[in-house]
Amino acid sequence: MDSTLQARMGGLPRQARRNNRIQPPHMALSSTIFRCALQVSDLDRGHYQTHNLTLARHPSETDERMMVRLLAFALNADEHLGFTRGLSQDDEPDLWQHALSGGITCWIEVGQPDEKRIRKACARSERVVVYCFQHRSASVWWKQISAKLERFAHLSVFKLPEGISEQLASLAQRNMDLQCTIQEGEIWLSDEDTSIQFALEQLR
Repeated sequence: MDSTLQARMGGLPRQARRNNRIQPPHMALSSTIFRCALQVSDLDRGHYQTHNLTLARHPSETDERMMVRLLAFALNADEHLGFTRGLSQDDEPDLWQHALSGGITCWIEVGQPDEKRIRKACARSERVVVYCFQHRSASVWWKQISAKLERFAHLSVFKLPEGISEQLASLAQRNMDLQCTIQEGEIWLSDEDTSIQFALEQLR
């Protein structure tokens, strides 16, 4: 009988049983849960609603990126728009919206996805939107791939002004109460202490 089986059966002294105990499998780090009551007043789209949102921040995701995801929701707010499993799933965007038939009507990416991923999104969804937040590298990224994506008329690409994503990160709390107002392309995102105003640069 091997020592591990003996330890299970109590056939070894206590110290030996401790030394031979079966170790639990390695557990992946769990996501951190954030909750937000987001009041959206989008005068450009005529959307006025408070959305109670739950965001799971992957261990490898920064507050900066998570808050850009939250901004992306505000800019496209709809009762059928939702966050996906995010960075843990390669075949899902950051947010998406489905029609009642099951088809994808809106596919939203945050960051600088590669050409292959954007082409895949355009093939699967009626509308694809990309929000870049790393200001300087985003310009280089778009210059490299833009010509290869010209045929996708339903693709939109936006870039946050320099420094705005860092300001958004400062609003991140485990429980948030935020207001977002959108009028003629101007965006105001605020909590009770801080207000951030900016406009996106449309690359496409």
